[in-house]
Amino acid sequence: MFHELRVPVIVAPMAGGPSTPELVSRAVEAGGFGFLAAGYLSVDALRQQITETREALGENRFGVNLFVPGERADPDVRAYGERLSDAAARYGVAPGEPVWDDDDYQRKLALVIAERVPVVSFTFGAPSPADVTRLHEAGSDAVVTVTTPAEARAAVDAGANALCVQGFEAGGHRGTFTDDGVSPGGGPLHGLLAALRLIRAEVDVPLIAAGGLIHGADVAAVLAGGAVAAQLGTAFLRCPEAGTQPAHRGALVDGARATTLTRAFSGRPARGLANRFIDEHGEHAPAAYPQLHWLTKPVRGAAGKANDPEAMSLWAGQTYPLADDAPVADVLARLHQQAREAISAASARFT
Repeated sequence: MFHELRVPVIVAPMAGGPSTPELVSRAVEAGGFGFLAAGYLSVDALRQQITETREALGENRFGVNLFVPGERADPDVRAYGERLSDAAARYGVAPGEPVWDDDDYQRKLALVIAERVPVVSFTFGAPSPADVTRLHEAGSDAVVTVTTPAEARAAVDAGANALCVQGFEAGGHRGTFTDDGVSPGGGPLHGLLAALRLIRAEVDVPLIAAGGLIHGADVAAVLAGGAVAAQLGTAFLRCPEAGTQPAHRGALVDGARATTLTRAFSGRPARGLANRFIDEHGEHAPAAYPQLHWLTKPVRGAAGKANDPEAMSLWAGQTYPLADDAPVADVLARLHQQAREAISAASARFT
């Protein structure tokens, strides 16, 4: 499917609000592709988004991303919860309950199979071979997000049709299968071009490139590096079709904050804009996903309602200041033209 895209650009799944049926459907209409983000949605809400996307497109040409649950663990997060008391009180809320859940993975998987979603992607791990077989029997392709050659081999062994190779430049959660709890990124950190090259040497399936891509020349670079398409998220956060919160948009427009990898909000490494919450709590955050996600949710929600970016998870890739405000179709058209110009310029150097 990705080989056939008129514009070889995919709108990344962005859980927590930015991904919307309108963003995905407009991207597909403009010649690209897009994924809905199932993470944190209820099964009913996901079903509604699938229906809205399909109705807007009048066809079945989009994807859905699922979070793969890890093995259940119950780390002690009481000390971190106590640390959050002052931050929670600042917004008039209490910390949430640090529970473990699987994001209703099996019911969401059953839904995308029943709905025959054409492409289903996975983050935080590879689905089981049996689950991939069920997808294939429904006519769906499986794409797995990977960050290392070892993860790539495991995903292909599970039956993945394609891989989304994520470099450390990417905004949002790192797609690492297992968080080592020590290093900033949860494991080895590879830049996108290095990851593409290392993974291409290990597996022979189509690769999608993700991480810090913001300009058409970036798209051209990863296509030259062996990818069949580029997946961008941050480039679309400021589109009117995205569900990005106002305070998040404002911080992106300002462009003054550095990005950093942190476990502060969810207990899993993720790249976002630095703020007071990360400064105060980041170095104390344990590897405890999804417990920390639920623990910090009331604080993040209250900060968002107060239009205060200092306690929100402002996910963004390293190149975020170069994005702008434009409809998704305009962003895709610009990326397409820039990529063509970059390829022509590069070709001229070899004549």
